[in-house]
Parts: sequence; C-alpha cells; structure tokens
Amino acid sequence: MIKNENKVPRRLAVYGGTFDPVHNGHISIAYRVSALFDLDEVLFIPAFIAPHKRDVKPSSAWHRYAMLVLATQDEKKFRISTIELDAPEKPFTIQTLSRLEDMFGDDVQMFFIMGADSWLDIKTWRDWETLLTTKNHIVMTRPSYELEMSHVTDAVREKVIDVRGKEKALVAENETKIYVTDAVQMDISASSIRTSVREKKEDWNSEVSNRVAEYIKKYKLYQTI
Repeated sequence: MIKNENKVPRRLAVYGGTFDPVHNGHISIAYRVSALFDLDEVLFIPAFIAPHKRDVKPSSAWHRYAMLVLATQDEKKFRISTIELDAPEKPFTIQTLSRLEDMFGDDVQMFFIMGADSWLDIKTWRDWETLLTTKNHIVMTRPSYELEMSHVTDAVREKVIDVRGKEKALVAENETKIYVTDAVQMDISASSIRTSVREKKEDWNSEVSNRVAEYIKKYKLYQTI
C-alpha cells in the first residue's frame, strides 16, 4: 500500500462475507456504497468459515476467492484480500479490522459493510459491542428485513446515523459511527442461488456475473448439498 503523503485519510470500506457465491447484489452494494461515501477503495474479504455460521459449511475458500476476482476484475476500486484465508485461526471480524488498522495506520479511514441479516444477528459475534462502538460501520437494509434497534445497547444506538434516501453521506471525521443506508434494495441471496443450481433451474444465471456463472458451471459447484 502506497503511503498517503497529503495526510488526508483515504476512505476504504471492508466488505466481509462468505460470498458463496458472490452475486450481483454484493457488487451493487460495493458500487453504491463507494459513491455514497466517496470511497477510494472497497476491499472484499472472503471468510475461511464465518464463525457465527459454523453449522453451514461453505464451498472451498479458493473457489469463493476466484469468483470474487472474476466478478471484480474490471473495477479498479475493488480489491480482494486473503487476510482471513491466510489466518483461519483468526476468524473474527474484530480481529480482522484491528489487523487492517495496524497495516494501514492513519492513512485510511475504514468502514465495515454489514448486511441487515448480520445486524440482526450481531450479538452472536465476538466482542460485538466493542466492534460496533469502536469501528465505523455501514449497515445495508434489505427489502425482506426490518432493521431493529431494540437488540443493541444504548451505547450502540447513539452511534447510529440514518443516511437512507441520501445521495451523499456526511461522514464524521474524528469519531466512529454506524451509518444505515438503503442504497441498494435487491433481494438476492447466495443460498437461493445455490439451491437453484442444485435443482438445475436457470433463474440464477442473471443474479451473478457471466464470468461467475461460467465458473460455477465449469467446476460444477453447488451440485450437491
């Protein structure tokens, strides 16, 4: 990473997930969040195994990594990190963000992108309150999810800034916040894509990029449960 000489922090969003497979909803989120927050970069981080979803075994990490590369290769602002694949013994988001902060230092203002389903399950995450109160977050709403606030603490709720309906988000420079946005309203799920592939339906092809669709077919992913 080139050091930022002008001392103005670059804005980077960390987008973590299993991406099994990466679909058009993921990519649309990256584009819209990039515009909304004037981001310099979106860093996709595929999980080796999501620690709060250990009962669901994902596809090979390297298949998921390859599909992310194919889906993002035409966008210079999008990059893929193997930080969690290289250290599966450190799977928790708070660990990953702390390691990235150590790597980037003051050169980067970092945001963690979180889906509405993750927000609802946040209390299953390691050190969830510390995570939410010490890091910047972007929470994406979804058509099928009501974004509840009752399950989090007052300290967390005080961090929330609603930017739904905004073209540009006014970002706090010197304090961490949780930004809630409806920038993308696409109801696409990786699990439904996997089911459609397994059941030999064709409706899933339009929900992923052509390159990802060809990869899934070539390597016969999601053929069995």
